[in-house]
Amino acid sequence: MEAKTSGIRKLPPKYGNVITILSIDGGGIRGIIPGVILEYLESHLQELDGEDVRLADYFDVISGTSTGGLVTAMLAAPDAKNRPLFAAKDILPFYLEHSPKIFPQASGPFASVIDLLKAVKGPKYNGKYLRNLIRDRLGQTGLHQTLTNVVIPTFDVKKLQPTIFSSYQALVAISEAAKQILRKNQDFNSSKPMDYNRFLVISLGTGSNRSEKKYNSKMASKWGVISWIYNNGSTPIIDCYMEAGADMVDYHNCVVFQAFQSENSYLRITDDTLKGDVASADIATEENLKKLVEVGQLLLKKPVSRQDLDTGLQNYFPMRGNSESRMPNSKSNKLSL
Repeated sequence: MEAKTSGIRKLPPKYGNVITILSIDGGGIRGIIPGVILEYLESHLQELDGEDVRLADYFDVISGTSTGGLVTAMLAAPDAKNRPLFAAKDILPFYLEHSPKIFPQASGPFASVIDLLKAVKGPKYNGKYLRNLIRDRLGQTGLHQTLTNVVIPTFDVKKLQPTIFSSYQALVAISEAAKQILRKNQDFNSSKPMDYNRFLVISLGTGSNRSEKKYNSKMASKWGVISWIYNNGSTPIIDCYMEAGADMVDYHNCVVFQAFQSENSYLRITDDTLKGDVASADIATEENLKKLVEVGQLLLKKPVSRQDLDTGLQNYFPMRGNSESRMPNSKSNKLSL
């Protein structure tokens, strides 16, 4: 995967042998986990190609939801010299510094009561600090100025349908690339329209606590509105829809890439064994943020995994190495999937 000259102009995907896609899940402060992975990936690429290279030089499309969208913007937004505004190594310090202000924590013996009242009354966090922060860093930067193609899915509550912000107006990153090939878009030129070996997809999760199995149908059948939005410090309805969204995308990609015998072109890195506060999207205490950094570091050492299409859990394959070893391993600039 050769580095693109993104400092000059945004090159269409046909200029590489493969269409490279980086996808980053949502998950609030758990964006620290993919932040650790991305810092390692970029630093390794710099060892191969020089300290000035950035992830935006290597990926044709970068996609992210929620906190993943924030990371996407950090990686693809240009500075005054038309190079990435942030290096991957800047992501972690950004989260550690600003998360406590984005998600201020109630304290004292009545903290849980305060959180419940906030959940019932209105937004738990007003978002003002984050909006001001983004406005200050990005200014009036538009999608047409990104250094590589981006896809940021959102949801329109008025129309009750997804709205996709993208330099290619995509449904999702992989779908858009496939669609452009089928339409014979010359930017995505390919002699084999559905050759999934032309894709190279790295999908970074923000972790989950599904292995805890803390909810069950018997419990949920007795819940009213309050229990769905607040249950022992968690918000079951948010947990459910966030897990469902990430799982459906992973499931779809696993099925499609396996069906086209291209499973080695799709790498999913996530951890479904989170427990307690580490699985939270907003408990931004200093202790919890440090634990999330450790989760990301340990995830690099874990064996490569793939979703079990029957159980939804990750199956590990020690013989195929770990996530760290699957990163670029030669000066040919190939991602070893």
